[in-house]
Amino acid sequence: MRKALLIPAVLLAGCGGGGSDEPTSNVPEAGGLRQKVEAAQGVQPGDFPQPGGKTLQRMADEIGGAGLDVGLATSVFTAGENRLAFGVIDQQGQFVYGPTAIYVAQGPDKPAQGPYVAPADVLVTEGRYRSKQAASEQDPFAAVYAADVRFPKKGPWSVLVVTTRDGKLVAAASQVRVTTAAKDPIPDVGEPAPKVQTDTLASAEGDVSAIDTRVPPSDMHEQSFADVVGKRPVALLFSTPQLCQSRVCGPVTDVALQMKAKYGDRMEFIHQEVYVGNDPAKGLRPPLKAFNLRTEPWLFVVGADGRITARLEGSFGLSAFERALQTAL
Repeated sequence: MRKALLIPAVLLAGCGGGGSDEPTSNVPEAGGLRQKVEAAQGVQPGDFPQPGGKTLQRMADEIGGAGLDVGLATSVFTAGENRLAFGVIDQQGQFVYGPTAIYVAQGPDKPAQGPYVAPADVLVTEGRYRSKQAASEQDPFAAVYAADVRFPKKGPWSVLVVTTRDGKLVAAASQVRVTTAAKDPIPDVGEPAPKVQTDTLASAEGDVSAIDTRVPPSDMHEQSFADVVGKRPVALLFSTPQLCQSRVCGPVTDVALQMKAKYGDRMEFIHQEVYVGNDPAKGLRPPLKAFNLRTEPWLFVVGADGRITARLEGSFGLSAFERALQTAL
């Protein structure tokens, strides 16, 4: 009996820890990890089979699996172009790195579309920008895969991730749900950013621990978003390094600090914690409600005119973060 393609996705789990021309040099060498991540960055469509009219299920059957799971790192998808980020996890719960692409279809027995290449994007920053949480990670989430995918229609879509392990292609399945742009309440590229007051050192009366769960706290709390938006470009990051529902808030906050060192003279960097009183039971802080956010982390890059030029959800590494910043500069 063939293995069913529609396997529930697992989210990247655990609390997150929290510019180099060679970002992979930040990745530890243990177990050849750095070499694997480097190989996963250099990926071409020709490295993967063409669908040739085959269904997604047939491609899954022909490629075969190896007990792998897909951990989705994005959850908001609308009809049109989307960034689909994910990790690949083996039966021992370890992250798998290798040249990777994805295929999608409106169902397992529908024609596959792809391959959409998904190069790895490094999450491990230079040491001076690494939080104590990240520095203590025994199994660092070193890189995230991301592909630019077009979903022509709303509804459920099946996803087949194909990666390389021990020199062979192996496949793992997942699903996403696509909505129409009109039903996505989160501010999108081209729209004015909500003019919200974000937490600052002044509003916290100097108690940085009240507005930042990172260890040590970041230095991205000097200005409120409402006071700078429309005056200069802004990178607004919603994340909670210690309380993240995924494993990625800490790493992306570290990435933001490394980007601030490079671009801080040209734009404002603001980090906004997620939960009232740093307690998930108390709900979301007002700035997240104003942006209609229900997941974390999120990055919004806003131009000097106050309009959003890029938005990223979930896990994003050095390359994706820098590309997003450049849209406002």
